[in-house]
Amino acid sequence: MRIVVAIGGNALLRRGERPDAAPQRRHVAAAAAALADIAREHQVVVVHGNGPQVGLLALESGSDPSLSEPYPLADLVAESQGLIGLWLQQALLAEMAGEVVTLVSQTVVDPEDGAFQVPTKPIGQVYDELSARRFAAWHGWTIQPDRDGWRRVVASPLPIDIVELPVAARLLDAGVTVVLAGGGGVPVVHRDGRYESVDAVVDKDRAAALAAERLGADLLLVITDVEGVIRDFGGPAEKVLHEVSVAELSSMWFPAGSMGPKVEAVCAFTRRTGRRSAIGSLDQIDGVLAGTSGTQLRR
Repeated sequence: MRIVVAIGGNALLRRGERPDAAPQRRHVAAAAAALADIAREHQVVVVHGNGPQVGLLALESGSDPSLSEPYPLADLVAESQGLIGLWLQQALLAEMAGEVVTLVSQTVVDPEDGAFQVPTKPIGQVYDELSARRFAAWHGWTIQPDRDGWRRVVASPLPIDIVELPVAARLLDAGVTVVLAGGGGVPVVHRDGRYESVDAVVDKDRAAALAAERLGADLLLVITDVEGVIRDFGGPAEKVLHEVSVAELSSMWFPAGSMGPKVEAVCAFTRRTGRRSAIGSLDQIDGVLAGTSGTQLRR
């Protein structure tokens, strides 16, 4: 099978952890151990998140007195693609999962996308309200409440295309595991025959769904830090949805900064292709693949 696996940036840096390299490498190693068995048996594309990592890079860039201005977000997305891609490559090679390569990827977006006017994508670490408002005043951030505090939010336009998909397809046919569209890919617009980076962060789940559809994937797995899609999360009727239809899942509301894009991604892929998709946790990835764990979506 050809499988696209989307892994969230919070799986690589847990909430409340210091953003040091060592814990992130440990989490990447755990993710690689879970992915290795799948990669040995199937053609695999890995799309990773970068919310905590690109937020850290943006904070460092914005606070560096040697710079006349901070680096653009698109450039920082490219930096995080290279860094996390390297960690994944080394970890998968250590698991003897075969050849693996990272493609620094460009994701085409519409310059007129309304998301540029309404930022919704959380990046960086979680702050208390006072600290968040202080950073927002210093750096000109847009902030909003998060599950455990406050976070910076940035524009997250919808992906239209991924420039490197044809290269990824050839690599998959050659038996190479491909790390693609890390952090959703570097957001670009196509003008006058060339690609130009724009200041945004594309949601990695939406990019993964697009990649899965265009690459003819048999299955889309969205791996996160919860067991699956949870109805009435945190409420008295909280319940994990195990088997659900596209129509049923599409009718529910989920927060834009967390489960919402994941649900949109799996619904879009299964609706357009008729193929299975699933949302589940990393420590149950074998069951999510087999269809016995997580939230399984079939048309």
